[in-house]
Amino acid sequence: MMPATTLSLTQAAHAQLLAHLFPGDGKEAAAVLICTRVPEPRMRLLVKDFVMVPHHACRRRTENSLTWPGEFIEAAIDLAEPAALSVILLHSHPTGYPDFSLVDDRSDGDVIPCLQEAIAADHGSAVMLPDGRILARMYRLNGDVIPVDLVSVAGQDLHFWWRDRIPYPALRPMAFTPDMSQELGRLTACVIGVSGTGSVTAEQVCRLGFGRVIGIDHDHVEEKNLNRILNTTLTDAKEAKAKVHVFADRINQLRPAPFFTAVDADVMTRRAVLAASQADVIFCCVDKLRARMIADRLAATFLLPLIDVGVAIPTRMTPNGLAIAEVTGRVDYVYPGGSSLADRGVYTSASLHAEALAEADPVAHADQVRAGYIDGMPEQAPSVISLNMRASSECVMEFIARAYPFRQQSNCNFARTRFMLAEVFEEHEAESAFTPKPIQSLGAGGVEPLLGLPVLGPQEHI
Repeated sequence: MMPATTLSLTQAAHAQLLAHLFPGDGKEAAAVLICTRVPEPRMRLLVKDFVMVPHHACRRRTENSLTWPGEFIEAAIDLAEPAALSVILLHSHPTGYPDFSLVDDRSDGDVIPCLQEAIAADHGSAVMLPDGRILARMYRLNGDVIPVDLVSVAGQDLHFWWRDRIPYPALRPMAFTPDMSQELGRLTACVIGVSGTGSVTAEQVCRLGFGRVIGIDHDHVEEKNLNRILNTTLTDAKEAKAKVHVFADRINQLRPAPFFTAVDADVMTRRAVLAASQADVIFCCVDKLRARMIADRLAATFLLPLIDVGVAIPTRMTPNGLAIAEVTGRVDYVYPGGSSLADRGVYTSASLHAEALAEADPVAHADQVRAGYIDGMPEQAPSVISLNMRASSECVMEFIARAYPFRQQSNCNFARTRFMLAEVFEEHEAESAFTPKPIQSLGAGGVEPLLGLPVLGPQEHI
């Protein structure tokens, strides 16, 4: 069953909370989480900030009880009140008890109404176990108490802690097994760009078993696309059908009920961003730098893992004319709080500006389109489906390696993968090779304007 309620936090936040809540003395400890929210319809809370309760400030700390002063809740209210954010009271269970105790229930009964009186929002409580897993619950303003179905942490590895699995050992499903498929059936993937590489990526995530897949693309099918976009036909091209709707029509025949949602919109629009915000992972398969910038911001703002893929065929001049210099693919794995695509030089302010100018100039833009995949060759229908498939496979395998680790090396060594088919060479760059810059929108959720971009403000017509 798809999760109705999710709590997400960064790898860095989780590590800090784990160290504080389990200092090694075997006694309970506490912290207060301040959470933004993802726009509806999904109820997904994002840990934006937190207040640690100092161990020495607690009046009582034992292995199964904790008493701490209200001033730290007041400090959290001060942080949450301006934007009416949600507050979650988090404490540890050093004994490993995988549920809320009667003492926890009584404590929530005393504190949660006070929180809701101070801030008219949903608030909650959570417990961290010694292995780092978290279980949580939310108290709605109408009095309902609902469990948080999923707690997720996006970092070098991807962690998904399901409420209905908390009582069992913290073992991840093994990669490539039915257990992996079963878990994927509870997750949502978003594929930005459902064209050459994107259609192959979307096909894979659908057949892997993701419970829901969101496809975003604003372009339509043309005859020149037919040799590299899966599921397209000559009829689709003649009728200029939207690529994403063509894909949806075909792929939704795989299951009894539709599961692929087609979003026929530019990713630079509010409609597309709101759709992508509902995902658990983003696959970016575009050839525009501004679209990559949006994907970059989506990942940081909504605490989502991002896998970005690109291909190129650089050429060189020889005495006999133009020749292939290399056939390359690149896959970047980005997690919130780590280095971004911007930090890695995938795009810069200058390159974004240059792209905008090229699109504003019809002649320059036409030249750019004619260049296509192969530098220096005006090829409208390049035969690159084999290259797209190789790069797309690398892209999806990167997600699997993070969510269901199978590599013999740490995933931190694979922030970027490049393959060069002419040279028959593959190289990898570690996360430590890049310097992350602070991101103001990290965990900002649905705060307006979306992604910190005025163009995506609520005034835009959807």
